[in-house]
Amino acid sequence: MNAWNGVKKVLCVRLDTMSGVLLTTPALRAMKQSLPDCRLSMLTSASGAQAARLIPEIDAVLRYEALWRKGPSTDRQPDAEVQLIEQFRHGGFDAAVIFTRYTQDPLPAAMLCYLGGIPRRLAYCRENLCQLVTQPVVESESGGGLRHEVRRQLDLVAAIGCHTDDEHLSIHVTQQALSEVAMLLRNRGLDDGQPWLVIHPCATAPSRRWPSESFAVLARRLVREHGCRVVFTGTATDLVLVEGIRAAMEAPSESLAGYLDVAHLAGLLRLAPLLVSNNTAPVHLAAAVGTPVVDIYALTAPDHTPWAVPHRVVSHEVSCKHCYQSICPEGHGNCLRMIAPDEVLAAVQELLHDASPAGGNNGHGKEILSGMHRRGVGSSRSHIL
Repeated sequence: MNAWNGVKKVLCVRLDTMSGVLLTTPALRAMKQSLPDCRLSMLTSASGAQAARLIPEIDAVLRYEALWRKGPSTDRQPDAEVQLIEQFRHGGFDAAVIFTRYTQDPLPAAMLCYLGGIPRRLAYCRENLCQLVTQPVVESESGGGLRHEVRRQLDLVAAIGCHTDDEHLSIHVTQQALSEVAMLLRNRGLDDGQPWLVIHPCATAPSRRWPSESFAVLARRLVREHGCRVVFTGTATDLVLVEGIRAAMEAPSESLAGYLDVAHLAGLLRLAPLLVSNNTAPVHLAAAVGTPVVDIYALTAPDHTPWAVPHRVVSHEVSCKHCYQSICPEGHGNCLRMIAPDEVLAAVQELLHDASPAGGNNGHGKEILSGMHRRGVGSSRSHIL
């Protein structure tokens, strides 16, 4: 920690999408609490920036689409990297923390920070990066036993003496977003006391999408057998998928797909009694606002399950698990395709039961069963462990 005494301005590098940024927030809080008067800037992707702007621990957001990250191929010139290095040189950064997933290499980001004149550079390393990383932390996963992504990043900053007693995910839901979403729900009749929940059937990676026909069966049973209203979410690019599910379920539903930016989606999830979703960013948004989650979890990776929130993870064991692939390399997608709607429905019921007054958790299940929360729109929700 001695080398970090007096650090006031830190660049936090997290070049993933929104999920990665959200799962890093407990580590950011640890830095804020342990480095007095420290200012944190987040370097992240366009997707990550949407969440980063809503995270109270982050003081400034810098966008950068890294060439070494997954995305469309490009023939761009290195102007973006040259400009970024100059931005670092003039930014007055005392240190950089390079947050990476186990499958990622810190070397390219470390080189940019080195060329940008940032004197302290903390990162996980599998190899000796000599002077590129001034404070290397050995990858414990190299010996087996993969940690949750949140724990991984907390352990990284612990190497420089940064700790926190509050390890929840973090996001700021504005009063305006809450009010606007509440009005939208009221206009659709979702304040009449009938139980409701949110279904997010989308994911950027095909390997993490439960079949649309399975979502349709689940939604139909929730409506017809349990009297529950269903609200679908997704981006504008997900409209065809969502409308196909709504047509196939042959029961009434609501859709906010294409209506909500990240701030309003966080507001919706803050008000929602429960989220059912593929394993994608809304799962972690829900965890950040304290809303229970049923996570239909592809076994492509084991380290992104819901964190510090009541949840159920539904998956199907396969021999090819932990492939880390966006498209199933075996072509069958059995870790999701073999999950029956009955299993997901049972997880919803189990989560409601465990969150009931008899099961603890401050009577949250009673709120779920009685429909929309009857508290003030702007009030805070306590975290439920």
